[in-house]
Amino acid sequence: MNLNQITIPSIDLTISIPFYQKLGLQLIVKSIPQYARFVCPDGGSTFSLHQTEQLPTGQGITVYFECKQLDEYVEELTKKGIVFEELPTDKPWLWREARLKDPDGNQLILYYAGENRLSPPWRIK
Repeated sequence: MNLNQITIPSIDLTISIPFYQKLGLQLIVKSIPQYARFVCPDGGSTFSLHQTEQLPTGQGITVYFECKQLDEYVEELTKKGIVFEELPTDKPWLWREARLKDPDGNQLILYYAGENRLSPPWRIK
């Protein structure tokens, strides 16, 4: 089994689609107003948006996108007008993360973990 597709809710795809394109995802399916699918620039995973009339309550959804050149990528996105809640920061779990919200308030984390994603020092043997 392999996780290669995730779908998250969006109130207005006409606002969310350009946001995700600005992040670097390539739009491959556009079925307005209900659905849009993107392919990630690295690895071939897909990511989609599904129109909803109400967003989840509580903590909501968090999506992680791994970026090998995280600091440079965040700088590039900032120049394009993307606003970050937290710039790249080293975390105690050995990942470097930058945090932002999409137009629907979904939490996005751009990160780089390297070998620590699958093999942190505390991994179960």
